[in-house]
Formats: sequence, structure tokens, C-alpha cells
Amino acid sequence: MANEKKTQTGVWPKIKPFVNGGTSGMLATCVIQPIDMIKVRIQLGQGSAATVTKTMLRNEGIGAFYKGLSAGLLRQATYTTARLGSFKMLTTKAIEANDGKPLPLYQKALCGLTAGAIGACFGSPADLALIRMQADATLPAAQRRNYSNAFHALYRIVGDEGVLALWKGAGPTVVRAMALNMGMLASYDQSVEFFKDSLGLGEAATVIGASAVSGFFASACSLPFDYVKTQIQKMQPDAEGKYPYNGSLDCAMKTLKSGGPLKFYTGFPVYCVRIAPHVMMTWIFLNQIQKAQKNMGL
Repeated sequence: MANEKKTQTGVWPKIKPFVNGGTSGMLATCVIQPIDMIKVRIQLGQGSAATVTKTMLRNEGIGAFYKGLSAGLLRQATYTTARLGSFKMLTTKAIEANDGKPLPLYQKALCGLTAGAIGACFGSPADLALIRMQADATLPAAQRRNYSNAFHALYRIVGDEGVLALWKGAGPTVVRAMALNMGMLASYDQSVEFFKDSLGLGEAATVIGASAVSGFFASACSLPFDYVKTQIQKMQPDAEGKYPYNGSLDCAMKTLKSGGPLKFYTGFPVYCVRIAPHVMMTWIFLNQIQKAQKNMGL
């Protein structure tokens, strides 16, 4: 029994950041999914937030706002589990190397960049399934893939396009995740120190304030990459088998030429409304999970 307890004690601290990160991300996704759906439709050129919402309700019903939820949850179970868990491990190691002193902002940013890349590599297949499921209703009936859930989507992608197709658009996905996590993770840790140490705020106010700052910077840093990623992942070949873009760089250059820099920020208000609350709720859920575990002695 003593050896069993020792093994559990040794393993749990190592996996706890990953378990907590994935759980908090999945809970946040359940709340944010409708806003995420509207954001994708806006990026696909279906109009403003109000127009997209009215059209979806009229043509597809309330269930359309939760289309792709299984893929969203799978994405959080892979992507957020990996990124928040690895960020915690990286910062812990960095603090130890820094003799226990708080990390400077640039080191937090580097940890965030690395954690984002790790998370994106794990989460890219689920992210591809999510984008395709959300965009499916915008395609002509003959071109729709009609995935029933995330696992069916992954199965079909592998069967129709090969295993490597699961990482289609992985390049922009990784870059976008690195930008998002640099903004999200570094700004949160820095804001916690500022609100708690400099302003003397309590725990609840600190978490909410730091979460809001984290959400804004995550949105601002990642939307251009998210726009390119979405365009790459949803594209289909024309009658001659040619795709509209040769890759992420080609997509970025054509977008810049046709619409200018602000084109990359298409749907920014909705994107910010989607990303910022998700980031905020992820941190809040994570804080509550950690408090509950502390009370239970875990």
C-alpha cells in the first residue's frame, strides 16, 4: 500500500497540469461553441454577426450553433491539455533555473510560444475536423462532407485523403497557436503579478482581471494567423483540380493584395468576443479546479 501511494504521489503532480488544462478548456468550449460557430461563418464571408445568426436560426435551427461540438471538445482534450500542461512544466523548470525568482516577460513569452507549438501539433487533426464540420453547411449540397461527429470526420479524412491529411494546414495552425499562446499565457502570468503584487487585489479580482487582459492579447496576436488557417483548411479544388491557394504564404499574400492588412482582422469583434471569454473561462475554471483539488489534498 505504501509503495502504491508513493507511485500515485509521484505520477499525479506530473500529469495534473495536463489534466487540469484539458478539463478547463473543455468546460469553456461548451459555453463558447455558438460564438465560435458564428465567427467561422463570418470568416467564410456570410455577413455580419447579426446576419449570420438570423440566417442560421432561420435555415438550420438552434442545433446549428453546436455543430462540431464533439470536434471542439476533442480539440481541447488534445490541444489545451498539451499547451497548458507543457506551459506549466516549462515555466516551473525556468523558475527553478532562475533560483525561484519570477520570470521576465520575454521568458514567459518563449514558454508560451513553445507550449503553443506543442499543443498545436497534438490538436491539429481535431482542429481540422472542427473547421470542416462548421463550414460544411456553407457548401453546395453536392460538396458537403456530412460528417456525423469528430471521430467520423477523422475516419473519413484518413480514408479519403490519407493520414497526413489530418495535418493539412498544420503550418498555419502551429504558427497561430504560437501567437495565441504567447499573448495568452505570458500576459496572464504578467498580469497576475501586476494585479496581485502591485495593485494588491484579491484572488477573484486578480483572476478575472488577468484573464481579461490575457483574452485580449490572445485575440490580437492570433487573428491574422487564424484567418489564413481557416482559408487553407476549408478550401476545395475547382473543376480542374486546382486549389485557390498554394499554401499559407500564398494565401497571406493574395489576401494582403486584395484586401490590405485589415482583411486579416475580418470579424475581429466577434473573434475577440469568442476568444476572450473562452480564455477567461479557461483560466477561471482552471483556478476553481486547482482550488478544489487543494481542498481535497490532491
